Amino acid sequence: MTEVTVETAKELGLLPEEFDLICEELSRTPNFNELSIYSVMWSEHCSYKNSIFWLKKLPKEGPMMLAEAGEENAGLVDIGEGLACCFKIESHNHPSALEPYQGAATGVGGINRDIFSMGARPIAQLNSLRFGNISTDRTRRLVKGVVKGIGDYGNSFGIPTVGGEVYFDDCYETNILVNAMSAGIVEVGKTVSASADGPGNPVYIFGSRTGKDGIHGAAFASKDISEDSMDDLPAVQVGDPFWEKLILEATMELIESGAVVGLQDMGAAGITCSTSEMSAKSGTGMSIDLDKVPLRQDDMTAWEILLSESQERMLAVVEKGREADVEKILHKWDLMFAQIGEVNDTGRVVFYRNGELEADLPADHLVLGGGAPVYEREFERPAYMDKIDAFSTDDISEPQNHKKVAKFLAGLPNIASKRWVYQQYDSMVGTVNQSTNKPTDAAIVQIKGTDRSLALTVDCNTRYVYADPEVGTSIAVAEAARNIVCAGGIPSAITNCLNFGNPYDKGVYYQFKNAIMGMKAACEKFGTPVTGGNVSFYNQNTEDGTAVYPTPTIGMVGLVENQDYVTSLDFKNEGDVIILLGRDVASIGSSQYVSKFHGIEFSHAPHFDLDEEYDVQQLTSRLIRTGKVESCHDISEGGLFINILESCMPSGFGADIKTNQSERTDVYLFGESQGRIVISVKPENLPFIQAELDASDVHHKVIGEVSGNHIFVDDEDFGSVLEYKEIYDNALEEKLGLLEKA
Repeated sequence: MTEVTVETAKELGLLPEEFDLICEELSRTPNFNELSIYSVMWSEHCSYKNSIFWLKKLPKEGPMMLAEAGEENAGLVDIGEGLACCFKIESHNHPSALEPYQGAATGVGGINRDIFSMGARPIAQLNSLRFGNISTDRTRRLVKGVVKGIGDYGNSFGIPTVGGEVYFDDCYETNILVNAMSAGIVEVGKTVSASADGPGNPVYIFGSRTGKDGIHGAAFASKDISEDSMDDLPAVQVGDPFWEKLILEATMELIESGAVVGLQDMGAAGITCSTSEMSAKSGTGMSIDLDKVPLRQDDMTAWEILLSESQERMLAVVEKGREADVEKILHKWDLMFAQIGEVNDTGRVVFYRNGELEADLPADHLVLGGGAPVYEREFERPAYMDKIDAFSTDDISEPQNHKKVAKFLAGLPNIASKRWVYQQYDSMVGTVNQSTNKPTDAAIVQIKGTDRSLALTVDCNTRYVYADPEVGTSIAVAEAARNIVCAGGIPSAITNCLNFGNPYDKGVYYQFKNAIMGMKAACEKFGTPVTGGNVSFYNQNTEDGTAVYPTPTIGMVGLVENQDYVTSLDFKNEGDVIILLGRDVASIGSSQYVSKFHGIEFSHAPHFDLDEEYDVQQLTSRLIRTGKVESCHDISEGGLFINILESCMPSGFGADIKTNQSERTDVYLFGESQGRIVISVKPENLPFIQAELDASDVHHKVIGEVSGNHIFVDDEDFGSVLEYKEIYDNALEEKLGLLEKA
């Protein structure tokens, strides 16, 4: 076996001091298999060693929480009527940057396994995607590959993709971001834990065979991308959605049988991670015979079997004496399976091959919260923020032609319709999804057999976070809650996917630390505890040190208690009154108008007041529950004008808007000041709504009415809604080179 030294440890991505810790814990030098195990289990992807110090500051308790963050594979919240929602978001960034189709597809497969391994049946998927310059051939190739990978896997697996977001910015040219979210439903009390209780209980592996794909995938996700990253292509997994569908059904039946003591999917670090985490959770251990693991290749070494991240595999601890029941179910679903070991009471995971001991390690020393090191890295305010401080709205000349700006924004890939993307996703398969019939700010998925629905969204405006990590991340949480509220839901809890550069970069760590504090403040305000998620560091280019914008993606789940509360964003009737809720503040910093139309990279985060935001959302929720709100839509990218346009396009109605303000027209129309929502009401309901508004402390004003099929602003005709819709609907396909230019 290979001689192990500190140099070996460094080659595997471990620090010299970490090698010393390992030797001290074992009271000996680890062998190569054992050191390889530590290299993946103590990688950032598995151990969160550079992030857990700050993650522990996030709120994790709430009235609807059924499982605290970190307790299980995914978050679990009570949604009433004896049901719970299980949900989580994770990244698959590096694999997707190298092999976009399989990278994205296996990201979808992995996140769904996290859901059904707890006994919940997945009912909805979302995703958050970030790409570089849309004009480059590389970006176009990556977009097509990622979208096809997500669509093919999700559609074949039979779980609808109901929502998401797609952004393009130059900072993602090398490191694209692919974040996948899944949500499922389970009866309260019928979940299964990722535990290994009961010494003597047999351990089964089932699903796909173990191969050489995905080896060191966790370590690959824990380093910067460089020119040599293509050499890591074997770290990219290969997925099979049809196989996963069989595994889903078998898993649900196994759990229903009561024969399963504990269950965990094999994601990062494969057999190594699932055996050690399940053992550590129960304070037990496992003895595993690697000869019994079904393999794809005959020449696999022990460390390759241990670290393989081949997809569609599960590890189950079975009640002793129920082996025949379990095997009958696995035979029924025609799955590969094998009994590979048993639970012991030693607290250690031991692996044998050909009768020889290959590795013997303490389970709790390997896992998050156990022996893995915890670091609080140094941080300092990035120098670029001085340029942000120097920004002034007065430096920007107001354009004479506001209609030109409006059309430009309607055609921006970051704002325009993502129709080409979502048309490749089946949003109706396997469930009833009302968002396909109603355009809503959050995806709405009806819970079968009840009058309730889930409201789901993923949100993060990375320019805001780049400008001010703390404020920008608070905005990400607030916008997610705002989307849930506008759709008629009540925010419940969040999961997060924290995408940042290299944590050893002091500026990056400053962004990360402040983002966590912003998330903490907003989650506490909205009562949306953090159920778990994923940290993805090292989204940074080794050659030039360029990191992605800090991207703390927020996945939020909300509950719509009654179908009557589901509220869409489209204007319904000519003559309806349009009302703006929230305070107008002259703020254009970090807007798409400033960054894309004027080409200014460094500007302030938009105005944001957490207390005002909360009050606006609470008022909106109350108004919706009166049944007198016709439409509801939050103001986000593109400002008020894009908000009005998006409410006009589904029905074809126009709008007559009066600004009634003294600030610059471009700031009023295209600024992205936060905490604002636009509703429309029938004229006969205006007195009732006005009385409710006047009784609140929320700033509000009537700004116009639904009228005709053109948009007017202060009597200026900005053009027909149909004209804008043509631009809005086709911009993405045109920029991707999928449409012939006229």
